[in-house]
Amino acid sequence: MPQIKIFADSTSDLPKDWIRKYNIGIVPLYVVFGDKSFRDGVDMTPEDLYRKVDERGSLPNTAAPSPADFLAAFQPYIDQGDQILYISLSSEISSTYQNAVIAAGEFPEGTVTVFDSLNVCSAFGLLVMKAVRAAEEGKSVPEIVELLQAVRPQIKSEILIDTLEYLYKGGRLSGMQNLIGSLLKIRPIVNVVNGKLNSANKVRGKREKALIQILQNTLSNRDEMDNDLIFVAHTMAEEDAKWLQSKLQEETSVREVAISEAGCVISSHCGPKTIAIFYAKKVK
Repeated sequence: MPQIKIFADSTSDLPKDWIRKYNIGIVPLYVVFGDKSFRDGVDMTPEDLYRKVDERGSLPNTAAPSPADFLAAFQPYIDQGDQILYISLSSEISSTYQNAVIAAGEFPEGTVTVFDSLNVCSAFGLLVMKAVRAAEEGKSVPEIVELLQAVRPQIKSEILIDTLEYLYKGGRLSGMQNLIGSLLKIRPIVNVVNGKLNSANKVRGKREKALIQILQNTLSNRDEMDNDLIFVAHTMAEEDAKWLQSKLQEETSVREVAISEAGCVISSHCGPKTIAIFYAKKVK
């Protein structure tokens, strides 16, 4: 029986030691400053990115891996007889999924399967870890895909954006909205609905108030939670991530609450000190 190789892309933001431990293939997206492209997590770190943004006063563009990138990543495993299951960033916000599908079409039928996570960051990482564990249990690719299809609509997210500056620089806010929001200290809470980012709440006031809000939003579903894994993801907000991790460990019966640091692509859209909780509800 062929081995199953699980692939994801860099926006899954899985902890690097997990990637090594579970032998997960990662195809990086790109961060583009001017005429220079940097591979997310390979050629650039979030610290490098924020330094460049401060120097330039403008955000980079981001770009999906090309079909050729996917071909190069997949080919060695196909050559050794493996089957590949690639789980992608949401097709609603990136061409990454479509480019992977193009690449998959270049291999013999059934050797490369592409699954759309319809999620971002470590919400997408939750699905990757479900696939990894299912493969370890000996499940086939069709069985893993069936599992992922059941879990995908149960993935929930609470994303707290600390500053409106990056939304403004990225063209998602007008100058007046940015000015008013900054003066009132408004922090948006965003979630993912049908693969797209959706504004859920706006919290006015201190950051601590907003952190408590995303914690309470999460705990309101504690009785329906899948007990496997919660991710607390962050951009340059490790202390807050540790605080949320501790609270979630105290208040839920989830087996593991893991901290992950968002990579350059996610960081470029959200800005520093963004923090998020990603979890799954039980499959009904």
